[in-house]
Amino acid sequence: MFAERAFYCLYCRLNRSDRMVKGTMFSGESKNIESKVSLPDKSEKYVKTIVAFANTQGGKLIVGVDDKNHQVIGVENDILFQTMDAIATAVSDSCMPQIIPDIEPQTVEGKTIIIVSVEAGKNRPYYLKSKGKENGTYIRVAGTSRQAFPEKIKELEMEGARISWDELTCVGYTVTEEATEKLCQDIEKFRKKAGMAEHSVKKEQLINWKILKQSEGQLLATNAYALLTSDYFSFAKTQCAVFKGTDRAVFLDKREFTGPIYTQIEEAVDFVLRNIRLGATIDGLVRKEKYELPPEAIREMIINAHCHRNLLDESCIQVAVYDDRLEVTSPGGLYNGLTYEEVMNGHSKIRNKGIANIFSQMGLVEAWGSGIKRILNAAEEYGLPKPRFQEFDNMFRVELFRVNPITDQANQATNQANQDLERLDQVEDENVLSEKEIEILNLVRMQPSITQKEMANALDWNLASVKYYITKLKEKNYLKRQGSSQKGKWVILTKRD
Repeated sequence: MFAERAFYCLYCRLNRSDRMVKGTMFSGESKNIESKVSLPDKSEKYVKTIVAFANTQGGKLIVGVDDKNHQVIGVENDILFQTMDAIATAVSDSCMPQIIPDIEPQTVEGKTIIIVSVEAGKNRPYYLKSKGKENGTYIRVAGTSRQAFPEKIKELEMEGARISWDELTCVGYTVTEEATEKLCQDIEKFRKKAGMAEHSVKKEQLINWKILKQSEGQLLATNAYALLTSDYFSFAKTQCAVFKGTDRAVFLDKREFTGPIYTQIEEAVDFVLRNIRLGATIDGLVRKEKYELPPEAIREMIINAHCHRNLLDESCIQVAVYDDRLEVTSPGGLYNGLTYEEVMNGHSKIRNKGIANIFSQMGLVEAWGSGIKRILNAAEEYGLPKPRFQEFDNMFRVELFRVNPITDQANQATNQANQDLERLDQVEDENVLSEKEIEILNLVRMQPSITQKEMANALDWNLASVKYYITKLKEKNYLKRQGSSQKGKWVILTKRD
């Protein structure tokens, strides 16, 4: 009991601002704290932790504390300075570039421990000389020191050089007047849609925003320009899917969106909205609708995934709809040593400066770091469980949980729709609807943007049957289509001339 209290005090003193939000105070090692009873015989076993701290947000190695039961064991005084000298020598001899930790003794409960403090490094990547950069680079993930993936090593190199990948020249990609003009026009449209001040956007602005570069009288495309104007990079796509149940065993629907990343965001958001339940009530002549998940949160999740993904990782952004949750996964963990607590408190470090700047100009993002808070606030306003944020070895995932009560709301909407239709049928006997026609109308009431193919999947009909009954509904003047087959919506008519 005394040992736990002592460790508690020590932990609070050493890491009050950095301890993980999740878990208890006595959860053992964290992202930036690691404890050892004594130094391992092989220095590599603890020096790799020093390297990992330097490559992320820094941390502390505590010698003389049992990480399993948090008991303060201490370091014998007759070997204290020898041990400290051994740590300094091992770090100096084993690490590239050089890491200079702060090594000091501290007394707790009459026992002496050693605190090795490592600052977040500026000359990344750091690695073990004996293994080389490719195999000896380590990062801190979920309380452990893990070998960095090649994509992460590349990103660490760019961090060390203060370079953003999306601002680099896209070799081989041609700047065209047509693509540039369309991008400028789309930025203006998004600004207008977001209620921002209107102003004309020209290629000069794109140069100022580092989306285009000038070199010897020529305009050069950046990687950001390619991402904003085409599907040039095969990995720059958004994969969306609906799964049956709570795992990835059975696909119900899947789509893959390519092209400019801001259009991918719009398409992915629409995909999610088409595949979640929509509750509705009829108040007089006014129809009130509400999705089971807040559209604002859905949008923020997908925008954040594009804005903060690691573009050096050739994986795709994935959006998955399950029976119990919406899940958005982006390549790359937290950027540049960002901690979980910092994320939850609204802090942000910009990974893709060019993309982030354009998203800001388009009104897709507001203040940096606000996205996570907007997701949390939207979920709270909806009465949903708190969203979950997870960092894995090389990805970051956000989960928004669905709840069952919306089912009741959707059922109420369906019942109301049936009542409305029955009332209409009584008035106009010549336009009596069949059960199948009613099924389609019920589905449309809950998901106005649903496609005919999605109807077929939802109703377990063949596509020809869906088309047949839609034609019948149009002929009876119960249903019409507004917009295109993919981006339009269905409108149920309550008055028929």
